[in-house]
Amino acid sequence: MSLNFTIFAQNSTYDYVQQASLAAMSIRLTNPDSKICLITNDTVPEKYAQLFEHVVPIPFGDKSKNTTWKIENRWKIYHATPFEETAVIDSDMLVLNDLSHWKTALDKHDLYYVNKVQTYRGEWADNTYYRKSFRNHNLPNLYAGFHWFKRCDFSHNFYKWLELVMNNWELFYGQYAGGKYFQKFPSIDVSSAIVCKILQIENVITNDATFPTFTHMKLKSQGWNKLYVDNWQEQVGTYLDNDCNLTIGNFRQQGIFHYTEKSFCNDNIISTYERKLGI
Repeated sequence: MSLNFTIFAQNSTYDYVQQASLAAMSIRLTNPDSKICLITNDTVPEKYAQLFEHVVPIPFGDKSKNTTWKIENRWKIYHATPFEETAVIDSDMLVLNDLSHWKTALDKHDLYYVNKVQTYRGEWADNTYYRKSFRNHNLPNLYAGFHWFKRCDFSHNFYKWLELVMNNWELFYGQYAGGKYFQKFPSIDVSSAIVCKILQIENVITNDATFPTFTHMKLKSQGWNKLYVDNWQEQVGTYLDNDCNLTIGNFRQQGIFHYTEKSFCNDNIISTYERKLGI
């Protein structure tokens, strides 16, 4: 049985709707039976609108009018998606394979978060550099870039807490993630981890299974011994063939690829997907 996908995209200084449309093209190519919902207040170009079964406005007003990353509205996904069950992915991701076999594992959970991610070589990534607050405060190592929920009382309660934490993030971060590594902006990962810790449900909503997971292309998580660049695309080659098979260095990419750097979503990548799908 296919997964349904929900993507949140809110434009700021960057066109996240374009990223979400690229993500949707990758899903259409590899998971053609999946349904996709886009949550956005921004205009979706006509040629991309066909990729989505649902385009849903962000409800309850805009909590992020004066911010750049537009994190503050992410708790609304539970309330906005029309799906009874959905996999939530970040807009800057590509789905490179049929993921229907994940459904059996996910069905065992009302809510599930990835808790470990991979390098482009398929090794488990060490994200300590980016997650010092998680380590210092013993927060559950959750990644909201891929998470799953069923519409039920358990998930609803989690998202109500997520709303509370994100609307009062400075207070909660001070209590659960304060001190030297206090984060001065809201994060869906940190907020989700704090809710998980408050409710004491880490063993319920995540585990150490080898999937679901995703490839996380944060530069300092790739295990490179030396870095002389500021982004991973300068460190290693990227190759997308006409069938939209993605190779990074000498490694064919599988599953979900979280490219993280906005410049990856370029005209060449987009046009390759468009030609393959006949858009």
